[in-house]
Amino acid sequence: MKRLYILAIAMAICAASDMSAQSQGYPVKGRVIDRLTREGIPYAAVIIVGVDGSGVAADSTGLFTIPTVKPGINQFSAIQLGYRTVVTPEYKITPYTPFIEIEMDQDPTELAASSVRPSPFLRSVESPVSVRVISLGDIDKIPGANKDIARIVRSYPGVSYSPIGYRNDLIVRGGGPSENTFFIDGIEIPNINHFATQGATGGPVSLLNSDLIREISFYTGSFPSNRGGALSSVMDISLKDGNLEKQAFKVSIGASEAGISASGHMGPKTTYIASVRQSYLQLLFKLLGLPMLPNYIDGQFKIKTKINERNEIMFLGIGGIDNLRLNMDPDDKGDEYLLSYLPKLKQETFTAGISYKHFSEMHIQTMSLSYNYLNNRSVKYRNNDESIPDNLTQKSWGLDGKAQVRFENRSYYGAWTLREGAELSWRHYSSQVFRKLADGYTADYGSKINYLGWGIFTSADYKSPNGKLRTSFGIRADGSSYSKNTAKIWKQLSPRASISYSPWENWSFNASAGMYHQLPPVTALSFRNANNELVNSGLDYMRVISAAIGTDWKFRERLFIGIEGFYKQFLDIPLSVETNIPLTCLGADYGSIGEEALISSAQGRSYGVELLAKWLIPDKISLVGSATLYKSEFRSDRKEPYIPSAWDNRFIINLSAIYQFPRYWSIGAKISSIGGAPYTPYDKETSSLKRVWDAAGRPVYDYLRYNQERLAPYYQIDLRVDKDFYFNKWTLSLYVDLQNVTFSKIRQPDAYLSTGNTVNPEDIPQLQKYELEVLELYSGTIVPSIGITVEF
Repeated sequence: MKRLYILAIAMAICAASDMSAQSQGYPVKGRVIDRLTREGIPYAAVIIVGVDGSGVAADSTGLFTIPTVKPGINQFSAIQLGYRTVVTPEYKITPYTPFIEIEMDQDPTELAASSVRPSPFLRSVESPVSVRVISLGDIDKIPGANKDIARIVRSYPGVSYSPIGYRNDLIVRGGGPSENTFFIDGIEIPNINHFATQGATGGPVSLLNSDLIREISFYTGSFPSNRGGALSSVMDISLKDGNLEKQAFKVSIGASEAGISASGHMGPKTTYIASVRQSYLQLLFKLLGLPMLPNYIDGQFKIKTKINERNEIMFLGIGGIDNLRLNMDPDDKGDEYLLSYLPKLKQETFTAGISYKHFSEMHIQTMSLSYNYLNNRSVKYRNNDESIPDNLTQKSWGLDGKAQVRFENRSYYGAWTLREGAELSWRHYSSQVFRKLADGYTADYGSKINYLGWGIFTSADYKSPNGKLRTSFGIRADGSSYSKNTAKIWKQLSPRASISYSPWENWSFNASAGMYHQLPPVTALSFRNANNELVNSGLDYMRVISAAIGTDWKFRERLFIGIEGFYKQFLDIPLSVETNIPLTCLGADYGSIGEEALISSAQGRSYGVELLAKWLIPDKISLVGSATLYKSEFRSDRKEPYIPSAWDNRFIINLSAIYQFPRYWSIGAKISSIGGAPYTPYDKETSSLKRVWDAAGRPVYDYLRYNQERLAPYYQIDLRVDKDFYFNKWTLSLYVDLQNVTFSKIRQPDAYLSTGNTVNPEDIPQLQKYELEVLELYSGTIVPSIGITVEF
């Protein structure tokens, strides 16, 4: 808290200081071009969205200059006869605003230049429902998120989370954290978090530096046909381009990390962005009294070269090195309990990719090549005592790699847009696992597999001449050489369709339906028995049949209200032979999932209704409210009744507001509330057995009572204060972010901790028991974060 006071004093001093040196605005330069021909559009009108009288005209080559634009977040719009009016993503106007390229699509039906004010509430033809576009303003200052991408999307409908623990698991519309996929500028990455759970997609902190992100399209359904491998969500991230005219640098120091990023150019045709961050998150966690001490370093870059007007090439890289140690100074019995089973973790991950794009008269072709790598190791000793080799209870490593090549062609024929493409991948995975079991037995095995994967896709989008009707039809097919079953590409056909109709200018009705497939985690596919045989070779692709219907109303650029209902039917989900629990109900913890015998018999369903409201007044207020009412259930096979899944929170409510004060002050607040998740009680009798406790280091669940209990609902309030300074050649930004200012706590399920005392030493070893101490566990504390950023 001492650092918090220091920053608060600094912010007060800055606010009281002479403001005369601050700039009142900066020039913005750019070019308006045809998306396909890449030629400049002469004399197009360019305006600042939401600012009356701000328009300028481009010259004969499409170049434009707006002499003075107010600092801060802005969008621009281009208007021209014969072209569709377009709104750019958000840009933060500073002395180092990059050259802005505005792409426009030809539209012969636009017989006159439109004077309608452009709306920032946009939807694509292919996905008129179940998609949220997250802009720079949301990324930059939303309270409680600390610029962490997985936490930012929690403000939107359908996204659940666990208030227990400090994790970023994406739990979308009742699906599990292993059902999401991520793309950065068209390159697939396996996980966006440090300390990734192998076999799932969660972790405690983002791997991505949000300073490099331009915009995020977050799909909770209605997935585009060129995005495969997901059942619950697709996150499509667009990075910024480098600065073609200036070299800019940004230094950031926060409560948990320090970093430096750069944006600039290497010659007249090549731009770059890059960043490196080093964490000291372990210091924050130690201050908060948490039992784990994570430390990480990450870096990412993007290099883009325009070979000529019609060809460009991009190089992308992102990587991280993680080390999770344990805090051996527990504050209470709850920390002792967590330390009894939390392992030490080490991890290295990276993604490298190259993408080539060609623009022709009516087509855009993209070819990309990428490689993903994850090396994950964990180790656990009984009582965390490494001095005795026999105390080793668990040790594992897994090395996962995936090479992929993708081709996509997009064609524009007036009202129709056609898309087709294919992808081919090679996956390899090696692992070694040692695990101590009950009764003195051990599991000690290794596995190595590799297989090919392939996919083809096509879609057709239609927009009527008057813009009232939009439809899309598509199909995707996937296969894998892992087994004869998964190689049958016709079994993994994924059709999808959507429609949007606007009977009135600001009102639309939308619907979509589709089937989506995902291969089970590689950790499950590689599991072997004592005879070195693949146990799970009979697994099928996981499937979900998804449908959504909704309506939304917009009032210019000010107000948006949307309501949407959804239904998802999960099929062929891997089920644990030992516990009778589906794999999709796991993944919100450290380590890995899937390393056990599984069968593709489980089914699930989730259904609910979502409400989203946005109210925007430029330079004044941004208000976002969302509510989700839903149920998430599963059953072990079609003959069994449905029971609540691990993600059945029933309701999620979020309300966030950011108010802009004069002199570039802003204050934001967010109220979040979530229903209690179901949980499974511990089996005290079995847990007390010495042979069981010594192997697991923690109590074991009573799976006969799976999810028969439920946690209490939870709420918290987050606050954030920002102050920006804009000078002629540099900028300064300060912020204070306070998560859970109400100190809200949630009562966790009661747990047990061994005292180390044997209550029946006279019995045979198989029947001897530890004395167990009952623990009342609570989760929730204030999490302060401070930061300073200098751009120069």
